[in-house]
Amino acid sequence: MTVEDTIFSRIISREVSANIVYEDEFCLAFHDLSPQAPVHLLLIPKRAIVKLSDVVESDQGVLGHMLTVVPQIVENAGISNAFRLVINNGSGAGQTVFHLHLHILGGRDFSWPPG
Repeated sequence: MTVEDTIFSRIISREVSANIVYEDEFCLAFHDLSPQAPVHLLLIPKRAIVKLSDVVESDQGVLGHMLTVVPQIVENAGISNAFRLVINNGSGAGQTVFHLHLHILGGRDFSWPPG
């Protein structure tokens, strides 16, 4: 399976439905189907990037943009006072869909260190 035919690419193309909470020309956010917190959203770039370690300099704009929309997404989700962002890189780190995505988690207390 390539990044072009992941579940996330099918959500972007609307072949698969998702509970979308944010969308613009660069990225899309939706509820995770297996939430690990009361609020668990996934924020994905619309342009296919397999994983964080595959990022190149030309990805800087979309990745920066994704971080700048997080405040709006968490505000709308009611978790702007306390949330966690997680990016898993590779199967050994827990990445199961090989299309870069940010987990936005909130609605409960988190401990440190994670995992």
